[in-house]
Amino acid sequence: MKLTYDDIAQNLDELPSLPAVVMELLNSLDLDDIDISVLTKKVSHDQALTAKTLRLANSSLYNLQVKLTTIQQAITYLGFQTMRNLITAVAVTGCFAQGQCKGFDDKAFWRHSIATAVCAKVLARQMRLNQDFAFTAGLLHDVGRLVLVTCFPEQFERALAYRASMDCFMLDAERAVLGIDHVEAGLALAEHWNFSDTMKLAIGGHHCPETPGAGFLASIIHVADAIVHALDLVQMADDLVPPVSLVAWNALGLEQAVYLQIFRETLLQYEEIAMVLLV
Repeated sequence: MKLTYDDIAQNLDELPSLPAVVMELLNSLDLDDIDISVLTKKVSHDQALTAKTLRLANSSLYNLQVKLTTIQQAITYLGFQTMRNLITAVAVTGCFAQGQCKGFDDKAFWRHSIATAVCAKVLARQMRLNQDFAFTAGLLHDVGRLVLVTCFPEQFERALAYRASMDCFMLDAERAVLGIDHVEAGLALAEHWNFSDTMKLAIGGHHCPETPGAGFLASIIHVADAIVHALDLVQMADDLVPPVSLVAWNALGLEQAVYLQIFRETLLQYEEIAMVLLV
């Protein structure tokens, strides 16, 4: 039986909940009158979340000259917007249970997501766009796959078998077996977790950035995703490099020498960030 968007939406309550303070941070994206000091105290009460967030803030991702020891200090140096994205990244990577679906490699999934996030951040800096949005969008671009794995493990296991037998892209296997793909599932989760419109556009458009209204961030995530597959950072067996949209490629308009620099920076930062987020 094929799944629909409504099937996904009705099963989202089965998913793990993000910490309450993270939901507050997500809900505050469009608010101007938030009390940062109150949210800072709430984050600090979650010791595991605080420790991992500070490790990420002190990593090569930001290359600071000082050692950050508190969330308040990190906000002072990096800004509230950056810290909100870091805290969200840390919370999301730690909230999904592993081993939900036979044949699905949870660790490889997150390694690909982290690599895409790092590459998207480097690309965004080159384009003089918001690097923190790019990092978070890159990290969450495939999160719908975790929705499918968690809520419909048996169906997703069949999709994995289909991909292996047909040697096709996972996106095509999802559509063939489930009748829905991880993009639609990701949008359902983004709505459920109150992600910003910018994040929803990036998740929804990262496979088809040429769609009118997809937004420029979708192009960045699309290209970053392809680069990470091409660099084989995750070293997945039988991995396929997705075709790159010419619209997205031309929209970035970067020279070959710049791409070589982006490859190097992604490689340098990836392992350290993965070690922080996957401990």
